[in-house]
Amino acid sequence: MSVSKQATEIRLASRPHGRPTMDNFSIVDTEMPAPGPGQVLVRNLVMSVDPAMRGRMNDRKSYVEPFEVGRAMLGGAVGAVAESHVDTLRTGDLVLHQHGWRSHAVVDADQVVPIDAEAAPLTAYLGVLGMPGLTAYAGLFDVAGFKAGDTVFVSGAAGAVGSLVGQLARLNGAERVIGSAGSADKVAHLTGELGFDAAFNYKDGPVAEQLHAAAPDGIDVYFDNVGGEHLEAAIDAINLHGRIVVCGMISQYNATEPACAPRNLGQLIVKRFTVRGMLVLDYLYLQQQFMAEVAPLVAEGRIAYSETIVDGLENAPQAFLDLLDGGNTGKMLVRIAH
Repeated sequence: MSVSKQATEIRLASRPHGRPTMDNFSIVDTEMPAPGPGQVLVRNLVMSVDPAMRGRMNDRKSYVEPFEVGRAMLGGAVGAVAESHVDTLRTGDLVLHQHGWRSHAVVDADQVVPIDAEAAPLTAYLGVLGMPGLTAYAGLFDVAGFKAGDTVFVSGAAGAVGSLVGQLARLNGAERVIGSAGSADKVAHLTGELGFDAAFNYKDGPVAEQLHAAAPDGIDVYFDNVGGEHLEAAIDAINLHGRIVVCGMISQYNATEPACAPRNLGQLIVKRFTVRGMLVLDYLYLQQQFMAEVAPLVAEGRIAYSETIVDGLENAPQAFLDLLDGGNTGKMLVRIAH
């Protein structure tokens, strides 16, 4: 496979204060990187943008190192091997890795995962069969301890994680599945294509009131992707010994001041519910089990998934900003090349 002499990458130009802007990114043309021993050069085809990338733009250590100012950002990507210095990978092989935000990437061979384009579309390996899918699976079954008969509430339910949480709960015997989203179209998507029992637009009124109307008998599991008002409403609605999984708090990612704790946290004592945070990195051991159970459901059409695809690497920063504003249905992806 021939490659050009030039590569392009998206760098973090400066650290944002509050909501990121286009000024926080720079698009830079560079010389084509050259792989060394034990490495491959990958021509990226599609990349992921994820809410968690917002935290890595800040200058503080979390569960992963922050992005470096003046350096290319990082994230999941699928690409084709353009040059290989290892015996296990050949030119043209398709691989998954974590060096997105650039047209070409040099990656250590032990940091790429070969994928099968015949088994599923390439984009699925960044969404429903990728980290978002594993997050949904581990969060619902391991962290929340979901069991048949539970009533489940999911915030950010039209996103890549939330949409799968709701479908997995439904397929595994949930009494009722409720989702919240930020537009009428997304609400219709949840109750239509995805089979949620009820859904509401959180912009239409107080979340607590809309959740009570959708779940008059309360909820047993809350899968939190949003935080803030949604978490408070879920605490009000949670039943005795309910379980709350805190996967994300996108409503607070651009906050410049610390958020107040839920004002009703005292209900912990009366209702004896549990609240557990989760990171998918703790559940990589479930990857094979997840694929064995979920991939056939996707192939059979029993699990639906949506993707919002933006064309052009240069449009990745705007796609990321749109993601933070809820401008996606399902997984937000950037197509870099064909």
